[in-house]
Amino acid sequence: MRASSVGPAVFVAVIFFLVSVAAVSAEGIKVGVLLPLSGKLAEFGKIEQRSFIMAARQINSAGGIHGMPVALVIRDTAGNPEAGKAAIEKLISQDKVCIVGGGGSSSVTWAMVSIARKHRIPFVVNTASADRITEKGGDYIFRLNPPVSEYLDPLHSFARKVARAKTVAILYENTRFGVSRMRDFVREVRKWGMRIVARMAYVRGESDFQPVLSDIDQKQPDLFYMISGVPQSDGARIIRQSREMNLRAKLFVGGGLGFTLPDFEKKAGVAANHVFAVTLWTPSVQYPGAGDFYDGYVAKYNEPPDYHGAQAYAAMYVIADALKKAKSHTPHDVRDALAETDILTVFGPVRFISYGKKKLQNKIPVFLGQWLNGRFEAVWPVKQTTVDYIYPLPHRGKTW
Repeated sequence: MRASSVGPAVFVAVIFFLVSVAAVSAEGIKVGVLLPLSGKLAEFGKIEQRSFIMAARQINSAGGIHGMPVALVIRDTAGNPEAGKAAIEKLISQDKVCIVGGGGSSSVTWAMVSIARKHRIPFVVNTASADRITEKGGDYIFRLNPPVSEYLDPLHSFARKVARAKTVAILYENTRFGVSRMRDFVREVRKWGMRIVARMAYVRGESDFQPVLSDIDQKQPDLFYMISGVPQSDGARIIRQSREMNLRAKLFVGGGLGFTLPDFEKKAGVAANHVFAVTLWTPSVQYPGAGDFYDGYVAKYNEPPDYHGAQAYAAMYVIADALKKAKSHTPHDVRDALAETDILTVFGPVRFISYGKKKLQNKIPVFLGQWLNGRFEAVWPVKQTTVDYIYPLPHRGKTW
């Protein structure tokens, strides 16, 4: 019997067909989601998991993808690069998904990006800020959220145009996270032409900040920048003790995720009022459906989502849009449909473009938020927000 031969193009077509069939199961079209559901970032992973599920249920209730429901396959990365790599391998080889969404810390996401790139599976990153993700990720890596190099843009413009800040004091936790963020901030401040009058480290978990705060108070900085990671207790104690001593600074800004979460306000109490922090979203941004998503989340879970929830919710709609437009549900065709994305979500407009060194990166505004009477609101740039900022701060005496 003469052996038959199969050309490379036919072989690839057969593989793509098999992947496409596997991606559509009895439950629906399989979409992989990678989130830190355990570990130190589990709080954010929980918010994103709930938001992905909310969006998927709404999409399915509206008819799904041409009559087929979305079937989420959610796997835990545990906030660990090796666990993340194992999780995405299972999604691809075992669960046979045609697309992956999610993310987490940049180090974990970068590890998962390498696997997605190897298998040529489209990955919609909605949470991970390292610039290299869309500078070196390749043709199958799309990012919804902005890169970290753009995070400080709204603080710069507010400090220059409104506060007219010229001097800066920095207090940062002496961890890898704190030192890295401090160095990034120092580099930016020097570009802005501001003078650093104090740069002080503290031990994570410190309870008494009075000595370092007294030193900073003597400098009377225009801008006091506090770098504190998760959990939020350090940042809350810093701002509480700053209030107790009436620390003399014009602008108080938190650097780190903890300053935007409801838990910060709970722990800081009245001292949280008027504190600023950079954020990617709040329900007060002028995006259609932003308030409805926020209200729906609160009604279901009895607690507010932060911007991580909006990112995940929007990512699910971006994925659904690509699945609807794709010629087939092979990873290649879904990837091509993603590249043509042009939609407006609760997180803002989404188009994956190239600029500078970035490729397949969504270009989206970053906001400066402020705690106002128990709510964290986006207040700058004013053209894209609905809530007015409070400045100068009424931080002297009892109104601080």
